[in-house]
Amino acid sequence: MTPTPTPQLTALEIARKATLRPIVDVAAEMGIGDDLLQPYGRFVAKVSLDAVGALADRPRARYVVVTAVTPTPLGEGKTTTTIGLAQGMSHIGRRATAAIRQSSMGPTFGIKGGAAGGGYSQAAPFEAFNLHLTGDMHAVTAAHNTLSAIVDNHLHHGNERHLDLHEISWRRVLDVNDRSLRNIVIGLGTGQDGVPRQTGFDITAASEVMAVLALSTSLADMRQRLGAIVVGFDTSGQPVTAEDVRGAGAMAVILRDALQPNLLQTLERTPVLVHAGPFGNIAHGNSSVVADLIGIHTGDYLITEAGFGADMGAERFFNIKCRVSGLVPDAAVVVTTVRALKAHSGTHRIVAGRPLPPALLAESPDDVLAGAANLVKQIENVRLHGVTPVIAINAFPDDFESEYEAIRELAASLGVRCAVTTHFADGGAGATELAEAVAEAAEEPGDFRFLYPSGAPLRDKIEAIATRVYGADGVDYAPTAAQTLDRLGALGFGDLSVCIAKTHLSISSDPALKGAPTGWRLPVREVRLAAGAGFAYAICGDMRTMPGLGSHPAAFDIDLDADGQIVGLY
Repeated sequence: MTPTPTPQLTALEIARKATLRPIVDVAAEMGIGDDLLQPYGRFVAKVSLDAVGALADRPRARYVVVTAVTPTPLGEGKTTTTIGLAQGMSHIGRRATAAIRQSSMGPTFGIKGGAAGGGYSQAAPFEAFNLHLTGDMHAVTAAHNTLSAIVDNHLHHGNERHLDLHEISWRRVLDVNDRSLRNIVIGLGTGQDGVPRQTGFDITAASEVMAVLALSTSLADMRQRLGAIVVGFDTSGQPVTAEDVRGAGAMAVILRDALQPNLLQTLERTPVLVHAGPFGNIAHGNSSVVADLIGIHTGDYLITEAGFGADMGAERFFNIKCRVSGLVPDAAVVVTTVRALKAHSGTHRIVAGRPLPPALLAESPDDVLAGAANLVKQIENVRLHGVTPVIAINAFPDDFESEYEAIRELAASLGVRCAVTTHFADGGAGATELAEAVAEAAEEPGDFRFLYPSGAPLRDKIEAIATRVYGADGVDYAPTAAQTLDRLGALGFGDLSVCIAKTHLSISSDPALKGAPTGWRLPVREVRLAAGAGFAYAICGDMRTMPGLGSHPAAFDIDLDADGQIVGLY
């Protein structure tokens, strides 16, 4: 398959030319009646949580997760592939629903842009998707900061729970990239202005509340999870929770409507459930459980996306999200590009925002194969969990057929289906080869398995991920990390899942190491608790939970024109 030229129109311009259906009609084809919808205009609606029970007797769709090789600055296109594949299913006579995360406005106005997909494979309405949507991000921000205010109010009024000021872990959040807020001092001024202490801000997507929203199965479950959030420890070393400081009820009220997933559509009018946006580095990086519990009964396929590479988002999809939802995946799509594999060869220096090296664009199947170790390892990571993988080659106009053939031959040697897809330029019609391959893979008998049992010690869980998924020789714990693991075990948190916070730019913990590195050990410098979300996360390296703006952020180019239309959004 030879890709057609990349469209010259921007994603926003393409979206504005699309003819969308009223969202009630999209919902009706999914089996969702008007009584289960809360419309936000003609083309967006929230879906009632009652839909989980109302649709339960309908047939179960095949469940497909879209993951990828380790990300490069070039972008591999997981979201466009997820949407393109969902559209492609209709071209082979199948009905699909896509489920993706919501945009964070920090990256939208920063360097990354929005998360609606692109070209002719995107969710619509484009502006609504990338700007506020139905306000879920703001609800998470408000719920999180309400708890922050209650914690500081608790200190001001006598600190009945004896919180240790140096052990308060609950910070504040904002859906804006603002590095100056990473570390701040609050409570300055008079005695009526609070208790002075050091704290800081994270971006909203990094909030534990966002992870709670994404993993809750019902309002009651969300309420329980919010109450279990640990805001710090008291002077005797015992955890103090949101329930203890009487903040969980107000948080649940703020988040009541936000727990309902949002329904949109693709440019080809395929249903898209858009819900939650947990950070891919320190949280599980997947859309919500409730969206999947609804979407699994709305067609022949439910196609969802996991953040970053298969070593991160897919591993957490399997071991965190599927453990909570009870849903079992039938297939996994591993997205790659010719350029990504060339980048993983380690012979090309790629800098975001700068022209690509000419050698990267030259025909070189050998370069592709030199970087294929990363693809092979990510395929192995999918198979570790008993799931059938499919390689999706996201095509670019300057690729060469010989380079596709090199990947096809590699796939054949691995016994893995492989398809070239041109969904960005051609929409669903360009994804039919991929759709056929996924449909075949999803029919194979599955043997899904978790990487570790819930009851295993936290150290065993960390080491299983490090050695079996990342390919490390072992794990090295800093003294404080080791002490925290001992403390969490003693306090009864040993049954939690594990989320490892590391660079997304390498399977290893070193962003400079490409391909599938071996002969290294995972350094765990810190362990933090996210009891409400149901996991502990091991921090390996310097993880930024509040991004900064670049010298020319996207915000500089976003504006209103003379007719009041948005320009510059991408």
